[in-house]
Amino acid sequence: MNKTQCLMLALAFLTTSATLVNDVQAQTPVKMRFGHYAPAGHPGDLAAKMFAEAVAKRTNGAVVVSVFPDNQLGSPPEQLEQNIMGAIDMSVPTQGALDKYSKKFAVVMLPFIFRDAQHAYKVLDGPFLQWAAPDLDKQGLIFLSNWEWGFRNLTNSVRPINAPDDVKGLKIRTPPEIQLQAAMEALGGNVTKIAFPELFLALKQGVVDAQENPLSVIFHNKFYEAQKHLALTNHVYNSWVHVMSKKTWEKLTPDQQRVVKEESKMAGDWMRAEVQKSEAGLISQLKEKGMQVTSPKQADFKTKMQPAYDRIGQYAGKENVETFIKMAEETK
Repeated sequence: MNKTQCLMLALAFLTTSATLVNDVQAQTPVKMRFGHYAPAGHPGDLAAKMFAEAVAKRTNGAVVVSVFPDNQLGSPPEQLEQNIMGAIDMSVPTQGALDKYSKKFAVVMLPFIFRDAQHAYKVLDGPFLQWAAPDLDKQGLIFLSNWEWGFRNLTNSVRPINAPDDVKGLKIRTPPEIQLQAAMEALGGNVTKIAFPELFLALKQGVVDAQENPLSVIFHNKFYEAQKHLALTNHVYNSWVHVMSKKTWEKLTPDQQRVVKEESKMAGDWMRAEVQKSEAGLISQLKEKGMQVTSPKQADFKTKMQPAYDRIGQYAGKENVETFIKMAEETK
């Protein structure tokens, strides 16, 4: 074999090797970890699994999403932090968690800012998204779509809530979010911070009297076993924001990125509809579990919220608050 033949053989070997490497890489699926904090069976968990199944099907198994519910990958703030660092690939923080990284998200949780769920959807999917989503990119996150969490309501083990003064003196657990703390303190509540995984036991043992969460959270976490009274205050709305690590996003082909975005929106829309549809039924089921349900006038509670608005303005920036109030008023 002469020199030329040797070179041609070596070149053919290198070309074949490169092709084999590319084929192996093409066949290796992109694997993602998706963490959230809803229990198994919650609409959020069902939506996450629906999303994972649809992505795997539409990419022919090239993108595989494993779902970890119920705080398996850490508390909600820890999941978001890991997502920003790229340690996990997807999470669904609320605006209250995201506002640690962009103060624009803090104003979504102004008490009684939304008339109803449809109003909230129009604001968050429209002008708010255009205003705030670019801030996520600076944190290494890709915005996929808005999902649901819901309007928050107040439960307690002491007395029925029919008026703002009924909240005075209650020891209330809220998440570590200034908007919720400020709202409860404006009503005279004594706010305590307790990590969500520890909340049920704290309620059961009487460490705190009360907590506030969406109806789906109250039901699926069985808070009715430790709380007798439910007040439908609807004091703050927030939602899950489906975000993805930019590092992982860049591993996907353009077609795969399109599929992920489309299926995220499909799952989020399903979750919204499911939560809205189920709320009346959840109230009935909570009554059957022994909870006494009241429907206080929200207007009476809203008149007490100026101190909360002032505190949120100090935290989020007065200009951001004013921008969002105008946004909400102009969105019909």
